[in-house]
Amino acid sequence: MTRSRIAGRLWLVVLALAVVVAAIAAWRGPDLYQRFTHPLDHQDAIAVAAAESGIDPYVLAAIINAESGFRDDVVSNAGAVGLMQVLPSTADAVATRLHIKGTMNTAALSVPETNIRVGAAYLAELLGRYGDSLDLALAAYNAGITNADRWAARWKRAEGPLSATVDFPETARYVDEVRAQIAAYRELYPDTFAAAPK
Repeated sequence: MTRSRIAGRLWLVVLALAVVVAAIAAWRGPDLYQRFTHPLDHQDAIAVAAAESGIDPYVLAAIINAESGFRDDVVSNAGAVGLMQVLPSTADAVATRLHIKGTMNTAALSVPETNIRVGAAYLAELLGRYGDSLDLALAAYNAGITNADRWAARWKRAEGPLSATVDFPETARYVDEVRAQIAAYRELYPDTFAAAPK
């Protein structure tokens, strides 16, 4: 067989594959893209931590995606570790309250089940502190309690969304991003956490 015939057949195979990919993308394109940008892993650990902490599992999934993109080996410049980007000092305090034995160091917080459990418990504490305001809890999760307390005081006197009160652009974006991701996770994975409250 000549080179030109091989090249011609190869071109036909590539064209056929392109047509198949285009057909699949047309059929499931937006959903496939959304699932690529909103991955979901560790569903069992999320479900367990959600039940234990009383947090909606879709909220946990959205935070994990915003914080680490579901990578359990991520360590931030500030020293936050793992899926939910928990600081070891915060994790130590939360683990003590949860009666989790052992030091909450990078190795311990790199274990998905531990990281999600501690992160969910911390978020539950923040929700309790801020009267179940998810926006304030998310702001505190991202920028710390001192800043969130300041924003909470301002927000009481202001109108509009919390993000308009927050003077850290990164935190304002974070709150809005997590809110949007919660909705996306509910839509993309409606049966994953079927028992989750709506």
